[in-house]
Amino acid sequence: MAGKATIAELTYYPIKGCSGVSVSAAELTPAGLAHDRSFMVTGTDGVFRSQRRDPLLAVVRPEISPDGARMTLRAPGIEALSLDVDASSAPRDVEMFKAPYRGIDQGDAVAGWLSEVLGVPSRLVRVPEDHGRVTDGLTPGTSGYADSCALHVVSRASLELLHARLVEQGAAVLPMDRFRPNVVVDGWDEPHTEDRVRHVRVGEAELGYAKLAVRCAVTTVEQSSGARTGPEPLRTLAGYRRAAGGGVVFGAKFAVLRPGKLSVGDEVAVSSWGESER
Repeated sequence: MAGKATIAELTYYPIKGCSGVSVSAAELTPAGLAHDRSFMVTGTDGVFRSQRRDPLLAVVRPEISPDGARMTLRAPGIEALSLDVDASSAPRDVEMFKAPYRGIDQGDAVAGWLSEVLGVPSRLVRVPEDHGRVTDGLTPGTSGYADSCALHVVSRASLELLHARLVEQGAAVLPMDRFRPNVVVDGWDEPHTEDRVRHVRVGEAELGYAKLAVRCAVTTVEQSSGARTGPEPLRTLAGYRRAAGGGVVFGAKFAVLRPGKLSVGDEVAVSSWGESER
């Protein structure tokens, strides 16, 4: 059904919507790669900010210490800001996709810094220890402030097919970071093999398929500059990746069945397959 596959890239995103951190190895927790989407930018009303409306989030480059206690933020044209992470203050109400959550506000200094970069009043919150979020899909799980499930997986073969389709349309190819995956898999010959994976061992961990990844306008944002670039890749994906339930899909979301260490080069060993939900 598919050749031997391995992890080609690992990326976590400390702040939802901001730049990712590429690593050679990472701990996989029940909520995803360590520190993944454990922070979120909101408006002063507590509603989350996304590249859908605030594409300049893409230029914010966070770095977080291994223990999660210290964070540094960088962006073009502004001095870097470092802060001690507040993990213990009383959380306040926040909202993501109209659903209520809680978040620990990280203070006025980082709020002012983000407001200057984004050009709109903003706050930064951290997911509280008692977050208790339950994610949906075929395999339920949990996550921090990710759109849905703990882990987003895309194969290189899927991107290569998209590249071929873009070239046919006279459009430029696009980098993988447009899709902001956590795990990029190499070695599957057939594009969108990730659609059909149901249970998989990766490194020390085990994952269960949750659902397909429905794509949005974030894929049209150039991640290094925060600039909106037009209709691609959504226009081309709409020609061959429309989902039965609506929208276009690219990549798949997984829940964590067993945490453990993941490393680039680890084998991706599928033990159960299914039919694509598309």
